[in-house]
Amino acid sequence: MQYIDMLKNNLDETDIRMLLVSGDQVAITVRIPESLRDATKEAAEMRGVSFSAFIRMSMIEELAKGISNG
Repeated sequence: MQYIDMLKNNLDETDIRMLLVSGDQVAITVRIPESLRDATKEAAEMRGVSFSAFIRMSMIEELAKGISNG
């Protein structure tokens, strides 16, 4: 199911989160300013998670809100 379909079907936040974390892992490359990377690494460390986990959590949090709450 694509993200737009989740929104059109009015899935609740829990269902959206479950669908977002399912599936195969893929590698990506993102270019960001060094200061943003460093701040994100520090924020992840303060939460006791890895940089990648923090990024995934942030993306899921934002996407799970849907359009109406964003």
